[in-house]
Amino acid sequence: MEWQTEITAAQQRIAGHIVETPTLQSRAFGQDIALKLEQMQHTGSFKTRGAFNTLLALDVPEAGVVAASGGNHGAAVAYAAQKLGHRARIFVPEIAGPSKIELIKRTGAELTVVPGEYANALELAEREVSESGAMQIHAYDAPLTVSGQGTAMLEWEQQGLDADTVLIAVGGGGLIAGALAWLGDRRKVVAVEPMTSCALHSALDASAPVDVPVSGVAANALGARRIGQICFDLATSVGVQSVLVSDGAIIEAQAALWQAHRQLVEPAGATALAALMSAAYVPAPGERVAVLVCGGNIAPEPVLALQ
Repeated sequence: MEWQTEITAAQQRIAGHIVETPTLQSRAFGQDIALKLEQMQHTGSFKTRGAFNTLLALDVPEAGVVAASGGNHGAAVAYAAQKLGHRARIFVPEIAGPSKIELIKRTGAELTVVPGEYANALELAEREVSESGAMQIHAYDAPLTVSGQGTAMLEWEQQGLDADTVLIAVGGGGLIAGALAWLGDRRKVVAVEPMTSCALHSALDASAPVDVPVSGVAANALGARRIGQICFDLATSVGVQSVLVSDGAIIEAQAALWQAHRQLVEPAGATALAALMSAAYVPAPGERVAVLVCGGNIAPEPVLALQ
C-alpha cells in the first residue's frame, strides 16, 4: 500500500472536521522533549481522525455504522456519525468506565455496554453487522483507520517536529501504525505499553500476533487482546523498539503532566511519557525525543466531580 499517498489524502479529506492539535516543547521531565497534545482532539483522542476518514471515504449504508471500542474509538465514531448524519451503534466493555460511556451517550448513538473486555464487545458488534447490514469501523486494524491516525504524525511534521525519536503508546496499534506508515524509517519510533496489556510486545516476542491477558490502569484504552495485523507488519518491517511500563509509572506520568503543564490526561495518554520518566527508555546523549500524548478522557470527569 502507498501509505504516504493514503495519509496525505486522509488529511485533505478530514480537514475542517478535526482539530489541528497543539504542540509543546517541555523541559519539565528531566530533558528537553517535544509533546503533541492529541488529547485536545474532538472527543478527547486521536481516534476522531480515523473515524472521519472512514466515514468520508466510503458510502455509508442506510443501516449506519457499528463500532466496538474500549471507549475512545466508540466516542469518536459516534461523534463523527452524528456530525455527518449517520446512525451509529456502539459496543463497549464494562471496563470502558463511566466517563467514556457518558461521552458516547451524549452523541445520541445507540450504546450497548458488554460484560468483559474489548474482544467481547467486538464479537457482539460483528454479529450486529451481519444481522443489520451496517458498516463496521474497526478501532485499529483497517487501512482507512490507520491512514486517518497517520495524519497526526503528518500534521506534527508540518508543525516543525524536530526529533530523532518519537514515543507512542500502543493498544491495538492504530496510532503507532499510522505513525510508522507515514514515517517509514525516517525517524525512530518506540512502542510503549503497560506491562499488563502488551499485545505488540508479546507479538514481537512470538514473531506473530498472539492473544494476551489484559488488565491495569490503562486497559480501557490500551487493552486490545491481540495486536492488529497492520501494526504488526509495519512494526516488524522497521524493527520497532518495544518497552513496557508499570501502572505506577503511568500514574506518575499522568500526575506530572498535570503538575508541569496543567494537562489532564487519562492513563493511556501518559503511557508514552512514563517510558522516559521511569527510564524504561533511555535516550542516547544528544538524542532529540518527542512524546505523543494520545487521550484525555480521565475518569471521573473532573468538572462533573465539582457539581
